[in-house]
Amino acid sequence: MTWLEQLAVFGAGIAAGGINTIVGSGTLITFPVLLAFGLPPVTANVSNTIGLVPGGVSGAIGYRRELEGQRARLLRLGTASLLGGTTGAVLLLTLPASAFKAIVPVLIIAALVLVMVQPRLARWVKQRRDNDTGPEPEHGGLILFVAVFAAGIYGGYFGAAQGVLLIGLLGVFVHEDIQRLNGVKNVLGLLVNAVSAVVFTMVADVDWRVVALIAVGSVIGGQIGAKMGRRLPPNVLRGVIVVVGLIAVVRLLTA
Repeated sequence: MTWLEQLAVFGAGIAAGGINTIVGSGTLITFPVLLAFGLPPVTANVSNTIGLVPGGVSGAIGYRRELEGQRARLLRLGTASLLGGTTGAVLLLTLPASAFKAIVPVLIIAALVLVMVQPRLARWVKQRRDNDTGPEPEHGGLILFVAVFAAGIYGGYFGAAQGVLLIGLLGVFVHEDIQRLNGVKNVLGLLVNAVSAVVFTMVADVDWRVVALIAVGSVIGGQIGAKMGRRLPPNVLRGVIVVVGLIAVVRLLTA
């Protein structure tokens, strides 16, 4: 990579760290950048996942106040995320690279749809929570555990917009303040990335220069997202995510 390309990867890491903390679609920023600079898709995905772990830690720390009193919920749902993330990472490494190249455009398009419908999903979640006064299983019950496990498989395999999926699931099944649920979402996404990173580090082809650039950038972005991200115009943010996601789809289909 040239110095300008490295600077672009670093900047993408900052953006991804912030977006992951707020929305959960940062991979749709970094992944297309890495593809544009010639990294093979699987290597780009693996290196990106490892690089975003420090940013996940940064974002989770930024939401530490919202996490107070949620230890039992984090232990329960975190177990589902760890199991799902491990499964997804193993699938990524055992399926052929051609399968990843064929599957990921579909996953990206699905992630973009999630990003675009997120405001409507948020309104529906709020309406459902306001109208539902009946008892609910503690921490969402078995259905939420299985759903978080499935989200973890997706996150371990690719993971773009995993955060949007998680916040939607948490909002439907858990009666809790949305910002506290966002803190839980950040921890669950971090656990999926972290367990995937452990698997990838041991057996996958990793570009450590890319990892370092994204890691440093995502730490900065995680703090920005936690402190200032709520001031960003959400429609602008979603627009950027959709554009870079479509670029990734085109890049994968034409490579």
